[in-house]
Amino acid sequence: METGQRVLVVDDETSIRRYLRAALTAQGHTVYEAANGQEALNAVIANRPDIIILDLGLPDIDGIEVTRQLREWSQTPIIILSVREAEQDKIAALDAGADDYLSKPFSTGELMARMRVALRRLSSKPDGPILQVGGLQMDISRRVVTVDENPISLTPTEYDILRLLMQNAGKVITHHHLLRQVWGTAYESEMHILRVNISNLRRKIEPDPARPTYIHTEPGVGYRLRTDQGKET
Repeated sequence: METGQRVLVVDDETSIRRYLRAALTAQGHTVYEAANGQEALNAVIANRPDIIILDLGLPDIDGIEVTRQLREWSQTPIIILSVREAEQDKIAALDAGADDYLSKPFSTGELMARMRVALRRLSSKPDGPILQVGGLQMDISRRVVTVDENPISLTPTEYDILRLLMQNAGKVITHHHLLRQVWGTAYESEMHILRVNISNLRRKIEPDPARPTYIHTEPGVGYRLRTDQGKET
């Protein structure tokens, strides 16, 4: 992760914000702070951070709702940092548009690694101009995705998954390969992250997400972007 990134830390605990400010500043980053959800939304507009570290248990607006509101207009990577460890909380956060989820207590090294992964996905510039399968089109140079000429807003994670599937259209991409290529080797067992993002992608690009036209599930193996546009569950 390059130094000089703008990082917004959103947490109602002063001690956590102080700790993260010291750790991130030591790495050369500029740190902004917010103690609640409304402050976070205002800070994103005012400071345009490169990445957001967001707690779920905020005193005014729950972190999941903050994520959902941000995703209506911002694609800034969001890493959830929370004491909530239940899988349903992780799924809800990812479903709202978060890029990653780290439970408290956490190590600084792991947080930095996850930040590097999120920022790398956003800044990657893969080669190849335009990919197209049926009515689904991806302009890689502009990072623009359209379905039947209608623009689709994707998170950086969803974009990278779809790009990998489109670059290998018609081929089966295993769960482990997708996790390794999009998130990194440390994520190869994080199946729920992949399932949630695939579900989100289907809701955005499929005419009927319950009967996918594009992203087909290969049970127990992975996913395949269909080139024949037949519908399968």
